[in-house]
Amino acid sequence: MITLHHLEKSQSIRILWLLEELGVPYEIKLYDRDPQTRLAPAAYKAISPLGTAPVITDGPVTLAETNAIVDYICDKHDTDRLRPAPGAPERVKYLFWFHTSQGSLQPLLTNKFVMMAMQTRAPFLVRPVAKSLVGALDQAFFGPRLAALFREIEKALGESKWFAGDDLTAADMVMGYSMELCVHRAGMDEKTYPNAYRFLKQMREYPSYIRAMEKDGKGTILL
Repeated sequence: MITLHHLEKSQSIRILWLLEELGVPYEIKLYDRDPQTRLAPAAYKAISPLGTAPVITDGPVTLAETNAIVDYICDKHDTDRLRPAPGAPERVKYLFWFHTSQGSLQPLLTNKFVMMAMQTRAPFLVRPVAKSLVGALDQAFFGPRLAALFREIEKALGESKWFAGDDLTAADMVMGYSMELCVHRAGMDEKTYPNAYRFLKQMREYPSYIRAMEKDGKGTILL
């Protein structure tokens, strides 16, 4: 049986949603972050030495990395419902957004979070320098790249209900967490991006997502 080692306020909400949607028997072990460092505790790192989330165990298998876990679970338990089959009209869009989340969007959001934390945690006398550096990086790099992605997201969700078409896919599950971060960390506002907000609303109201959030119990965003 699959065990999801679920670190609070982390990307592993995606895997919890996936398991709930597929109706796969699984166990969940919940881990609180270290209250001082806000990183994974020692017990979690004993399973996943890098301390990254998500991670699953399944018999002798221990597997980290979101998209690897999604493919592993879908290989065993899905029948092309959440992954359009090769040759299907939705396949290309699915592949693009499935990998955009982890390949382009999530790294930008994570780095932006780290840079913001650097401002607040820097020694007092260094903070003005840190603030200036972060502001310059945001203006020259993070801001323009995120804005370009936001425009593509808004366009895609103006053309279909979900990212790959009119049916939920695993691409929506991996993009969903990143979309929440876009709102909380990167200034994605409802007036400018109404289609993105419509997606978030329907995601939050989706039955399997609601069940996942109830089992999570602490929300998804680390602030």
